[in-house]
Amino acid sequence: MNEQRKDVLDMLVEGKITAEEAERLIAALERDPYPATSSPDARPKGKAKYLRLIAHTFDEGEPGRIDVRVPLQLLRAGVQLAALIPPRALERANAELDRSGVPFDLTQLKPEHLEALVEHLDEVTLEVDQPDAKIRVYCE
Repeated sequence: MNEQRKDVLDMLVEGKITAEEAERLIAALERDPYPATSSPDARPKGKAKYLRLIAHTFDEGEPGRIDVRVPLQLLRAGVQLAALIPPRALERANAELDRSGVPFDLTQLKPEHLEALVEHLDEVTLEVDQPDAKIRVYCE
């Protein structure tokens, strides 16, 4: 039995989740397309590994620079972890997001949707030029 499945069953035994939630979590683990044993070097050559955001700002005459490099594998892991969040917690998180003005439904975040996005991200480059900022988002 793998460690993640054991953790789900332990949560069920401890009463932290319902049997339905445990069933949903185990199903999510079974369809996990990126098992922990897969090597990041096993990806096809030429595919993007990072989402990159570079911003140059000129606020009040002072130049600034932001350079963020996010591994796409981190995005995948985040979506897979979201599948382990109990529905009641997702409802509360959605309510807080909505109250903060962020109309984002976490229940719609699915691993298969992320894979379609990641597959096409390496074809995307976004550049924004404004008098006080230059932003570039791309994959590498």
